[in-house]
Amino acid sequence: MNRSTLLIIAAMTISIAILATLGTWQVARLKWKEDLVARINARVAGEHMSLQQVELLWSQRRDVDYMPVKLNGIFDHQRELYYFNTWNGKAGWDVITPLMLSDNRVVLLNRGFVPTTFRDKNNRQSGLIDGVVEIAGLARNPVLEKPNSLIPDNQLVQREFFWKSYSQMAKLAGMGDINQVLPFMIDQGKTNIEGGYPVGGTTRINFSNNHLQYAVTWYGLGLALFTIGSAFLYSRRIQSA
Repeated sequence: MNRSTLLIIAAMTISIAILATLGTWQVARLKWKEDLVARINARVAGEHMSLQQVELLWSQRRDVDYMPVKLNGIFDHQRELYYFNTWNGKAGWDVITPLMLSDNRVVLLNRGFVPTTFRDKNNRQSGLIDGVVEIAGLARNPVLEKPNSLIPDNQLVQREFFWKSYSQMAKLAGMGDINQVLPFMIDQGKTNIEGGYPVGGTTRINFSNNHLQYAVTWYGLGLALFTIGSAFLYSRRIQSA
């Protein structure tokens, strides 16, 4: 067996091993994603908990994502924050309003989506509800780090957010006292507001799961490489015979 054949076999072996490893990794990711989706679906389908119960869970495990919760409070419309988002194919903003609790603490409450035109409070007066309100929604873990460098920086002066920096939002919502703000956020559930905005209940619960497709692709490429490489080596052997 000549040197060039050995090099080809070595390159094929390494490449196929890499492709097989990538396929196996995607299989593991598939199992992880399926477990994640099942866990979230089970949480969302559960009974609503009190705010105190969610706080206890947070203190125990630092994970309350998608736990249904009910609470009461008063909207502080003057300190609204705006998170850039899309809904039903439209670009706009999620309105994040501080919800004042009876003990003077604050919850960062995502009330839902408004098109850009309705970001101005003057254009959605019917949604500026006064007095004590009961909120049903989903608790959300805080976002502590920017997901990636491609996301624009938040514009704090304009109160505009392109990623949900908990620390920055909490400082604005708590007027500088982050300890006054609960350590998790809440997405409000479906609402029935005259005039329509904000639209609650827009939390994304469906997750893309393409890991099986990716695994089949990597394994398929490995099989194709083995087949083509073997045929090539066999043809070289016939020619040299």
